[in-house]
Amino acid sequence: MKKKFFISNLLFLGWLTSFAQLTIEDCYTKAQANYPLIRQYDLIEKTKEYNLSNANKGYLPQVTFSAKATYQSDVTKLPVDFSQLGIQGVSVPALSKDQYNASLDVNQIIWDGGTIKSQKERLQTAAEVNKKNIEVTIYAINERINQLYFGILLADAQIRQIGLLQDELDRNYNKIASYVQNGVANQSDLDAVKVDILKAKQNEVQFINTKKAYIEILSKLIGEELSENTDFVKPIPVRPSTLTINRPELGLYDAQIQNLETKDREISASLMPRLGLFATGGYGNPGLNMLKEGFEAYYIAGVRLSWNFGNFYTQKNNRKVIQNSIQNIENQRETFLFNINLDVTQKDNHIDNYFDQLKYDDEIIALRGSVKRASEVKMANGTISASDLTRDINAEQMAIQDKILHETELLLAIYNLKFATNN
Repeated sequence: MKKKFFISNLLFLGWLTSFAQLTIEDCYTKAQANYPLIRQYDLIEKTKEYNLSNANKGYLPQVTFSAKATYQSDVTKLPVDFSQLGIQGVSVPALSKDQYNASLDVNQIIWDGGTIKSQKERLQTAAEVNKKNIEVTIYAINERINQLYFGILLADAQIRQIGLLQDELDRNYNKIASYVQNGVANQSDLDAVKVDILKAKQNEVQFINTKKAYIEILSKLIGEELSENTDFVKPIPVRPSTLTINRPELGLYDAQIQNLETKDREISASLMPRLGLFATGGYGNPGLNMLKEGFEAYYIAGVRLSWNFGNFYTQKNNRKVIQNSIQNIENQRETFLFNINLDVTQKDNHIDNYFDQLKYDDEIIALRGSVKRASEVKMANGTISASDLTRDINAEQMAIQDKILHETELLLAIYNLKFATNN
């Protein structure tokens, strides 16, 4: 009993899934979460943390151990002959030509001119540039989703309309069949309607396959299994309230400029002196007293100030290179905004065009329907042929299809405008 209950629950859940609602906004969110590149965010963040941790270690004491053994051709000697000074029995022993030394050096930065701080800022801005690059790439998926989602809506609407057309053609086929029996129409009239019925079925198969293909691609994009029974919610045609450009590319340009500015601060830091403490402890032969033979321990401690003036030679050119790079990015941003504004203007005009076309669609459909009904009466009276009737039926069908197309094109134009502005 429990097993049957469990199976029935699974079937019920499967039924709910197959008829689940899906909006285009859901597709955006799911596609971004499913895109393989999204995993790069965590990798970039972890890499940044490792690099910042390494940079912070620059404040820790730097310890170096070294050891050496040498043999030299000569050693230090005192150029004094004590016997000539009247001092007998006194001599200074000569040092060994083989010498040994082991030392441990400890250096502690007190002030580095802001080098580590500017290095950390550069690492953070570089990570931000990488993230913004990913945002730009992922955002481009939305345009593909627009094409697929509204392609599904268009195919679905056309399938439903073709179903209504087939019903109408079947009714007329039955009517004309009775007219043939009564001698009002002939077999060629019946065949003409049959051809249109077959064409309608042919078109239906085409749209079904198109919808199926779009659904399969969309399923892969969002990482969720969709079926032909999924309820793809048709959005309300509301144009964006603002045309302000909020594209992720603008954030990328800002991040790139900030990264270059941190490099400029690194140049400033490289011009500053360095102040630090140092200590050296060692054991060697000889020790600090070069004139004393034998192994001895020793130490040296103090404060060290260093200043590399060589950086002053290149800092001007390095700053010019950075400024040129910043100007290049500003030009890229200006070009991007120029092209986007042209695209936005074009898409906005397309929306006006589709709204204007839709104003006349209903009236055209009503008139085509009136002509078709008049032809049905004429066909019943035997004054026109079935070909004339199917021509008027197809004309009404074409008017309905035009409205379906205009509605879908309007929605696509609105969402393409939203994509262009990110609003």
